Amino acid sequence: MSDPLWTTAEIVAATGGRAQEGEIWASGVSIDTRTLEPGDLFVALAGARDGHDFIPGALKRGAAGVLATHISFGSAVVVEDTFAALQALGRAARDRAPACRRAAVTGSVGKTSVTRAIAAGLALAGPAHASVKSYNNHIGVPLTLARMPRGTARAVFEIGMNHAGEIGPLSVQVAPHVAVVTTVGPVHVENFEDGEAGVARAKAEIFEGMSPGGVAVLNADDRWADLLEAAARERGVRVLRFGSAAGVDAQLTSFVAGEGEAAIGAVIDGQEIAFTIPQTGAHWGPNSLAVLLALQAMDVKLETGLKALKTFGALEGRGAERRIDLPGGAFTLIDESYNANPLSMSSALRSLGGRQGRRIAVLTDMLELGPDAARHHAALADEIESAEVDAVFCAGPLMQALWDRLPASRRGAYAETAQVLAPQVVDAVRPGDFVMVKGSNGSKASLVVQALKDAAGGAR
Repeated sequence: MSDPLWTTAEIVAATGGRAQEGEIWASGVSIDTRTLEPGDLFVALAGARDGHDFIPGALKRGAAGVLATHISFGSAVVVEDTFAALQALGRAARDRAPACRRAAVTGSVGKTSVTRAIAAGLALAGPAHASVKSYNNHIGVPLTLARMPRGTARAVFEIGMNHAGEIGPLSVQVAPHVAVVTTVGPVHVENFEDGEAGVARAKAEIFEGMSPGGVAVLNADDRWADLLEAAARERGVRVLRFGSAAGVDAQLTSFVAGEGEAAIGAVIDGQEIAFTIPQTGAHWGPNSLAVLLALQAMDVKLETGLKALKTFGALEGRGAERRIDLPGGAFTLIDESYNANPLSMSSALRSLGGRQGRRIAVLTDMLELGPDAARHHAALADEIESAEVDAVFCAGPLMQALWDRLPASRRGAYAETAQVLAPQVVDAVRPGDFVMVKGSNGSKASLVVQALKDAAGGAR
């Protein structure tokens, strides 16, 4: 039997809790009975539903034990506050692997994909651990830490925010040796009185948990690069920069998208390199360099990073492509439905503009943009014109501002919701088309993606 992730004694030592009944030998940590695996420690968190209500179900599914504030049966450790106990488990997991090098990734765009790409490189270099899905908030970060095996050599964590003051405490928990900021843009700006500048300062909180001598990987092309660099250097953190201009540590010299892949030219530490990645989004030019710099800062060889990027495909909802059959041929679906903001929307439209075929953009509302929301949506008309998009389908009250600016020659259809728009998009698609679907998660762009898959008979 392999060593357990957590035993009763270790849980008690980490949390200050009280052991009850049998011994716990946990192989994992879970907060959700829907995804709990046999052998997991179930942490009963308070929330919209009290996690204690799900304890019987967790034990029935094979939980090794429970971390709870009260329980009258089963193997358990009882604590005063289960959320505080989860945080304590995370810190204990971090501290019992003192040789582990940790990276943290944040940014307005691309943090999940960059985190996963770094994780792919770490996995090739030795025992590694990483965030799953978008576990980047006040629960997801300590949960990811608590799941980290004691023999981990390298780990990467995604850290996100909606408000100021959220990233700093998470950075302190992770205590990263390397911090990556992909880019800063008008995301969650409705929560900041000073708009994008406030977002930049909130992203700079990622340096709060770093020790002097750590490494910050920053986007030199970002308008807030100087602010971020100053914040990093104030804490004694060394800065590595990536971007398109000369004089950076990793310079993007070319990016050419093709069918299902892109060819990249770069100069890293004075060395000219060329490589391909199974990504076509223009943002993957700079993102790939951020990944390589972060991996090098974690003592992973450049060739290992390039090997990881060569096979790292786009994630579902974040640029994944499918050829979908229709009578007489197939069209290409580009699924960008997970989220959207002005930066990522601009990048997606530029990438669509490079396709050889009829280009269709299906766009739903970008959310949390504050009082300038209508302006940000209307401004997409210029990007659409530059990309020579052939037809635009819009859904949502905010997208009305874009629809009103579009010339009749580019108008596909408009609807109040993605659900209403979806069948109109299905009816319009033809073999040979490139169909890009993008919008904020809350505006349900994924409904259009699913409709295209269902109506066309699935993907191949």
